Amino acid sequence: MPDGVLEYNFRGDNKAAIECQDMEVLLIGPAETGKTLAWLWKLHRIACKYERASIVLARKTLTSTYSTVLQSFQEMILERHFGEENSPVYQYGGENRPSRFIYPNRSSIWVAGLDKSTKVLSAQHDLIYVNQVEELELDDWEVLTTRTTGRAGHIRYPQTVGDANPSYPRHWMYTREGITRLFSWHKDNPNLWDGENWTEQGERTRAQLQKLTGVRFQRLFEGKAAQAEGVVYEQYNEARHRVYEKDLPPMQRYVGGQDWGYTNPGFLGVFGIGWDGHVYLVAQVYRTGEGIQWWAERARELNEEFHMESVQCDPAQPAYIAEYVKAGIRAESAFNDVLPGITNVQERLDQDRLFFVRDNLRHADPELERDHLPMCIEDELPAYVWADNKKDTPVKENDHGLDGLRYACSRIDRLSRKARRKAGVGWVV
Repeated sequence: MPDGVLEYNFRGDNKAAIECQDMEVLLIGPAETGKTLAWLWKLHRIACKYERASIVLARKTLTSTYSTVLQSFQEMILERHFGEENSPVYQYGGENRPSRFIYPNRSSIWVAGLDKSTKVLSAQHDLIYVNQVEELELDDWEVLTTRTTGRAGHIRYPQTVGDANPSYPRHWMYTREGITRLFSWHKDNPNLWDGENWTEQGERTRAQLQKLTGVRFQRLFEGKAAQAEGVVYEQYNEARHRVYEKDLPPMQRYVGGQDWGYTNPGFLGVFGIGWDGHVYLVAQVYRTGEGIQWWAERARELNEEFHMESVQCDPAQPAYIAEYVKAGIRAESAFNDVLPGITNVQERLDQDRLFFVRDNLRHADPELERDHLPMCIEDELPAYVWADNKKDTPVKENDHGLDGLRYACSRIDRLSRKARRKAGVGWVV
């Protein structure tokens, strides 16, 4: 390392991760424990120390890499080390979307997403770091390990490493053999714990995280591998039911689903019906604190893009539906029998006929992101549960996007017609 390099006071398994030389290493822990910073610092140290080292910084999607972990790397590592100006690290490929960072010793840190088929992830590297490993499928991880076999040959210990928030207990990251699993905690973060007491920032962070409920509290505050008991949509599997936009079939038509909200989130989703008869959530707005005029403008924008044949709306607000109609939207009161609607969605999930396009969120809500609350329908799916596990009445929480999903699928599958006949919920597309 060159003289004068900025050092961080890493603790616990955050420090152990930096020092670990095993081939596969995961650092797992709740939110705000400093695990991502530890890995970014390790990437930077290796790039400084070894000539021509080839390092990759990645997430599941390239868009999320640019919008999250890359910003942390630039602000918390490069700017803190070299200052905002006159950095010797050359940023190649554009100021806003660089493809790599080139160090004076010709080491490179490449920027990648697993959704983009590029030469970066088909080449051999010395170290690959993945942020938010819980988003990956086992196949993703295994492919990455074939790119760090040592053939790059610039450092002594090639590695595939990553950080993750806790997930459900049977996630592959807890069961794969050959992975060194390290665990990060809030007291490992010196910004939150000074060695004897919680800092002012630590008190604020803990207060926010303690507001969480259910599975999110267990995972993001307590650091537990947890899954809600009595999950309504237990058929949902992220590995199977989340797809990339590039893999979509041609669409026949689009239907919208709308759940109203102000203090609680509102939801507007656009569901495409493909030539294969499957349903795909291609766009969604999930937002708090906005009135009907704001929502009508969002619906108009989405309608110009997708030409929805109808928007199925929560029937509790007929005046809002009328505002949509005034805005030129074909808005209708949705079929709102809860149990038949849930069963319909369950069957589509069970038969792999319902999918969610990755990175489909429009107009992200900073208030929800700050409070670690659900920010989209995919956050609600694992947290929507039955009351007392009776499977006849769901708890009225984590259901805003899921109500909109139920409305849209009920319309697509002509559920109101079938419910009258009490003849099940087969497919009519």
